[in-house]
Amino acid sequence: MAIPATIKRAPDAWRGANTDDRAEPAGGAAGACSLSQKEFLQIRELAYSRFGLDLREGKQQLVTARLGKKIRQGGFPSFAEYYRHVTHDASGQALVELIDALTTNHTSFLREQTHFDLLAEIVRARGGRPPAIWSAACSTGEEPYSIIFTVLSAMAQGPLARPLPFVLATDISTRALAQASRGAYPPDRLGVLSETWRKAYMIRARGEQEGWYQVKPELTSLIEFRRMNLIEPFRHGRMFDVIFCRNVMIYFDRKTQQDLVNRLAACIHPGGHLFVGHSESLSGIEHPLEYVRPAVYRRRGKAKEL
Repeated sequence: MAIPATIKRAPDAWRGANTDDRAEPAGGAAGACSLSQKEFLQIRELAYSRFGLDLREGKQQLVTARLGKKIRQGGFPSFAEYYRHVTHDASGQALVELIDALTTNHTSFLREQTHFDLLAEIVRARGGRPPAIWSAACSTGEEPYSIIFTVLSAMAQGPLARPLPFVLATDISTRALAQASRGAYPPDRLGVLSETWRKAYMIRARGEQEGWYQVKPELTSLIEFRRMNLIEPFRHGRMFDVIFCRNVMIYFDRKTQQDLVNRLAACIHPGGHLFVGHSESLSGIEHPLEYVRPAVYRRRGKAKEL
């Protein structure tokens, strides 16, 4: 299936999607089209094989509720008919919409603040030279924009100063990426951002989003948003100094976690860092990284010369 990869490409330059245990009411089409155990297992296998999403036993009500809306919108008489539609859609769009329906994108600016404090230290230790950074599960954009704001602030330079930072921001959800690429947020989503940062890095949005804040276009251009399925081979062809992959691995089984961590580590320069979610741990996983502090790991080896 051909699934679109690039949402927006930065000039001259590359989830977090989480299932939520709080099931929605199973009314409407979801209630009318009951999900048999066999059908649940089919959807479970599809989600795991294509996305690594581990829908454990007990998620049947959640799946019924989440996919009910898709069934109603498409006019499908049953889950079986919907499943056939998804698996036979050559464009891959139905599969993308299925994963969007099954996942919830929850994030915020400067989430897990200690990571951004350390990122600022890393930038300063490099003499202000910006690191190459990958936000591997960027959700609706708050993480990569927090990264850009932090790096620019640590560089103590204006947005148009050289050299410019570069962030690759990827996610499995096309819906989340579309919002991230717009870079517009209501005021209640900006509570943790200082007034200094709001004035330096954002402007007031206009038109339909009047009253919201918009990331300045010259900063948005420093980020390349791209759709990526983390269980598939990486196609960015880049090495990074810092990778953020937070609050997504907790939804993978141990085998998938180990494979992903080692592929991420292979994309990190010696001396570079991997940030994971504070609810995640690499305990029990074989990898070439060393523990730095909670939810922070470093690739062994000497950092590259600047």
